[in-house]
This record gives sequence, C-alpha cells and structure tokens, in this order.
Amino acid sequence: MKRIPIWVKGIVIIVVLYLFFLQPIPYYIERPGGALELDTMIEVDGEYAEDPGTYMMTTVSIMQATPFTYLSHFLPYTDVVPESALFGEIENYEQYNMLQRYYMESSIHSAVVAAFDAAEQPYDLTYNGVYVMSVTENSSFAESLQMGDVITGIDGTTFENTEAFMEYIKNQEVGQTVSIEYQRNGTDYVSEGELVQLEETGQPGIGITLVDQSTVETDPEVSVHSGEIGGPSAGLMYSLQIYSQITQSNLKDGRRIAGTGTIADDGSVGPIGGIDKKIVAADKEGAVIFFAPHNELEPELKEQYPEYETNYEIAVNTAEDIGTDMVIVPVQSLNDAIDYLEQSSAEASLPSPKQLNNLLVA
Repeated sequence: MKRIPIWVKGIVIIVVLYLFFLQPIPYYIERPGGALELDTMIEVDGEYAEDPGTYMMTTVSIMQATPFTYLSHFLPYTDVVPESALFGEIENYEQYNMLQRYYMESSIHSAVVAAFDAAEQPYDLTYNGVYVMSVTENSSFAESLQMGDVITGIDGTTFENTEAFMEYIKNQEVGQTVSIEYQRNGTDYVSEGELVQLEETGQPGIGITLVDQSTVETDPEVSVHSGEIGGPSAGLMYSLQIYSQITQSNLKDGRRIAGTGTIADDGSVGPIGGIDKKIVAADKEGAVIFFAPHNELEPELKEQYPEYETNYEIAVNTAEDIGTDMVIVPVQSLNDAIDYLEQSSAEASLPSPKQLNNLLVA
C-alpha cells in the first residue's frame, strides 16, 4: 500500500483550514459595533462642536460568516442570521449597501428638518422626484430603471410632490406608452415603456416601489460626514447634535450621551434592530445616558403579539444584564430627548444637600 506523499497531506490540510476559517457561507454575524462621536461628523456653518461632552451614534457590526466564525453565535449578544433574512428580496450585497446609503441620506435629511423645526428656525425644501426602491419583474422598465434612480418627470411633466406624480399615472391607461425621465449618479436618462396593471390596486403603474427624494437647504448650512456608515438608526442622535449646534445649547453638559432611533421630519422617533448590541457598544465607550425608542403597540396588536417588547424594554433588560450604570431613557420624539437633557442638566447643576450645608456653614 502506497503512502500518501507529505505534500499531498499538506495541500489537504491547507484546503481544510481554508474551508473552515476563510470560506464564506450564506450567514452573517451580527454583534456589538461601536459608539461613534458626532462632534467630528457634523458641521454647522463650517464649524464642529467644541462644547464639553459628546453625542454618540451606536452601530451593529455585520460580517459574513465562515464555518469558524459561525461558532461565535454562542457568545453573548452575537447572532447569526441567514443571508435571506438579512437581504430579503435584495439580490446582492451591492444593492444592500445602496439601500443602506439611501436610508442614511434620508435619515440625515429628516434629522436636519426635525432639528430646525424644534429650534423654530426656517429652512427650504426642494422636491427632486421619486427614489426607486425596487422594480417589479413585469415592469416594462425592468431593463432600464434600477434601485437608486430618481424619476424626475413623465412625458415631459414634472411634479411638486409624489402624490401628484402617482395621480398622473393613475389617470393613464394600462398598456399606454410613457416616457420616463430619471437621473442616475448625476446623469440624466430617458426611457420609454408601457404602463402595467398593478397587482395590489388593479390600476396602471410603472411597476416600482418608491419614496420621496428631496433636499433641504438651511442657514446656517449643515454638513454631515457619515462616511461608509449606512442605515437610518442614527437619525435621533444626528438631530440632537444639529439642534445643539444651531441653538448653541449646552445640552450635553459635559456628558457622554448615546442613543439610537430613526427620525421623521416631524421629529417622531422610530424603533430599530439590534438595540441590545448597541447598549453593549455604548457602555464600552463610557456613555452615561442612552436614548431608546419606546413605541408601544396598539391594544389590539398587543393582543396578537403579547411577547412584543419595545426597544426601550429590551434596552433596560440588556442594561441590567451587563450591569451598566447608564441611564436608559425612553423617547418617542426629538422633543422628549431635548426635554430630558434640559431637565437632567438643570438638576445636575443644583448643589446637593451636603454641598448646600457646607455653603451655609462657610
């Protein structure tokens, strides 16, 4: 019987090690990310914040799993999710990143609007068109339109809002040829196709899912440098940072303040995923306050989903589990966070009974 050559054994070992440690599998690891200070990310009138303390946005780290890293799901606050659960109907990681960038841009837009509204300062909104989120397979524009395109007009007609855009299409006929004007990466395009019948309504449509695309102009000018970070969950903390700078409010009062939550133009705060991991990240970075969305279900939905927990409730349980001293604060709006910081800052500035006694004795 021939002995297997050493070099063959070596190759087999290398292949096995590669497959175990480096070969990607269709799963992703979610674990605590970082708590990033916003002082160097947001400019107002060309200047960064310099007052004591800091606001921090919190993140969840996502990485593709290998057979070896898959085992990390045994670690606390680390989850392994299937690729299908992470991407949903999105076809690839590039589209996923594009969608996350859109969510970030939209979050920044809403954060600026909410902050200026809270500060009662004016701003100008410009409607640019509709952002294409996805294109259906039966759409006549499936080969031309793609996620990230901005439709600026139809048949030479532009619109002041998305409602007018949709009303125009609804009044056309299924099978009618229309000309779509759109932008992609700053370049203008035109494409023709027939309107299809939408399954949901039976009405004519282009065959896309869409959202508003608009820009906001302010004085003072606001610039947010988010880098490669994506997603909508930094909205609340962006709006707090912007509000503090445009009002020159010392809401931080020297404190390290973290939090999470989406932000809408009207200042309402929405829930996000992975808040347990964000609590861990904020605690590691020394945060003393953490703002968590607290959006309770309506009574009838609560009956259907009795195990549902708000972000705030999950955050409180996580904070207790890791033994952090962070104060977890429930919020439903930007004003909730502002009010809490104003009140807690004022209370912190008052002398304690012991300090007061010493003053009186002196």
